[in-house]
Amino acid sequence: MLYLEHEIFVANMFGKKWRLFPYIYVAFLIWNISTTWWVWNSTSIGAILAFVLNALLMCIPFMLFHHVRTKFGKSLGYLSLIVFWITFEYLHMRWDLSWPWLTLGNGLSRFPYFIQWYEYTGHLGGSLWILVMNILIFETINPVLSFSEKFNFKKIILPSVILVVPVLISLFIYSDYYSQFALVKRVTKNVVAVQPNIDPYNEKFDYSTLDAQMTRMLSLSAQKVDSTTDYLVWPETAIPEPIWLDSIESNPYIIQIRAFLKKYPKLKIVTGVAAYHTFDSKKTATTFKEGGMWVEEYNAAIQLDSSKKVPVYYKSILVPGVESIPYPAFFSFLEPLLIKEGGTSASYGRQDYRSVFYSKDGTGVAPVICYESIFGEYVSDYVKNGANLIFIMTNDGWWGNTDGHLQHLYYGTMRAIENRRYIARAANTGTSCFINERGDILQPTEWWQPAVISDSINPNAKQTFYTRYGDYIGFYALLISAILILLTVVKFIFERV
Repeated sequence: MLYLEHEIFVANMFGKKWRLFPYIYVAFLIWNISTTWWVWNSTSIGAILAFVLNALLMCIPFMLFHHVRTKFGKSLGYLSLIVFWITFEYLHMRWDLSWPWLTLGNGLSRFPYFIQWYEYTGHLGGSLWILVMNILIFETINPVLSFSEKFNFKKIILPSVILVVPVLISLFIYSDYYSQFALVKRVTKNVVAVQPNIDPYNEKFDYSTLDAQMTRMLSLSAQKVDSTTDYLVWPETAIPEPIWLDSIESNPYIIQIRAFLKKYPKLKIVTGVAAYHTFDSKKTATTFKEGGMWVEEYNAAIQLDSSKKVPVYYKSILVPGVESIPYPAFFSFLEPLLIKEGGTSASYGRQDYRSVFYSKDGTGVAPVICYESIFGEYVSDYVKNGANLIFIMTNDGWWGNTDGHLQHLYYGTMRAIENRRYIARAANTGTSCFINERGDILQPTEWWQPAVISDSINPNAKQTFYTRYGDYIGFYALLISAILILLTVVKFIFERV
C-alpha cells in the first residue's frame, strides 16, 4: 500500500490524476474479509456491515496521510501516517461502533515471548512498532523497486536494529520473568474453570434443556472442585435461565448452586448470567416497559459464595448490533434486520465503573465478559480498581470452529502481559485455559468438547506502567494528529488567499 501510494503521488506530480481511494478501499476490504470472515457464521448482516464500514473507516487515516504528504513532504507525511493510524485505533475503541479487532498490535498476540514490552506500551505499542517497521522497510527497498539506485546494505542497519532490539529485550524479560520470584513465597489461589460445550444455536436457549444444562455445569464442576478450591469460573450466561436481580435467591438454579456451595465453604463461584432489574419508572434510555413494569436487561456476571451478598457486574462494552443498537437515532432502521440475525430488540443496560469482586482475604477478581477482553485500557481499569486476578467469561461457539475463537483466545495473552495478571478463561465452547503473567497459555481445552480444568494461580498486587497510564500512546497520537490537521487546514487557507 505504501508503494501504491508512492506511485500515485509521483503520477499526480506529473499531472496524471490517479485516485488513491478506490485502491486502498479494496485493499482494506480484502484485509477485513480475509481475517474476520468468520463473523458471517453468527450474523450475515452484521458481517457485511463490519467488512464494509470498517474498511471505509480504515481509509480515513491513510487518505489523511496521503494529503499531508502532498502538502508537507515525505518526512511529515510518514509521521502523519503513524499518528493518524494510531489515533484511528485509539478512537475506534471508544465509540458505539467500536470494532478494534484488527488493531495492528493485536496481530502479535500469538507470540507472547516477542511482546513482553507490552507491559510498558500496551497493544498500541505493537501498532507503533509495526507501522515504523513498514515505513523503514519500504524506504529501504523502494529505490530498488523503482530502479533509481542499487540496493545499499547500510540502509538495512536501522530497520534491523528497530526490529531486533525489542525482540531481544522481550526474550530476556520472558526468560527471566519468574526468576525474580524464585526466593519469594507467593500466595496461590486454586481455580477451576468449566467448559460445558452447550450449542449456542440449538441448545443454549431451548427451554426444554435448561435443567440438563445446569446438571452438566454442576457435574463438570464436581469433577475438579474440592475443599481447597478458592474459585470456580463458569462461562458467559452460564446460568441457563435469566435471573431477576430483585429476587435472585428464589431462582431455582441459584438455589441449586447454593446447595452445591454448602459442600465447599471457602468456594466462590464467578459466573456469567443474563439478568433483569425492575424499576418504578424509566431510568435510562435502555429501560423498557413490559407487563406494567419498567425493566432493564443485562449481560452480567455475579459472584456467589457462602454469604448472601451477591456482587453484580453489568457488561459495559456491548457488541454492536447484537447487544446494542449503536446510535439509535441514525441506525434504528436496522433493528428489524439485526433482530432477525439474532440481535437484541433493545440495547442491554451497562455500567461505566469496572467492578471488582472481592473475597474475605482481599483478593480482587476482574469479571471480564467476552468482547470486553479485546480492550486493553478497559481491562486495566479493573486492575487499577484492585483486581489481582482476571477471569474471562465468554461464549465463542457463535463463530464455529474458525479462526474467530482462536484470535479471541490469543488476545487474552496481551491482557495478561499488559497487567501482569494471571487469567482464568472459561468458554462455553472454544478454548478454556489459564494464561500466566507472561502470556503463556496453559491447559487449553479442545474445541467442541466438554471440559473442566484446574490450576493454582498467583494473585498479583503490583501495577505495571501500562496499567497506570493506559493507552497513553493513543492519547499523544491524538494530540499530534490534531496539530497536523490544524497545520494542513491553515496551509490550505493560506493557499487560497
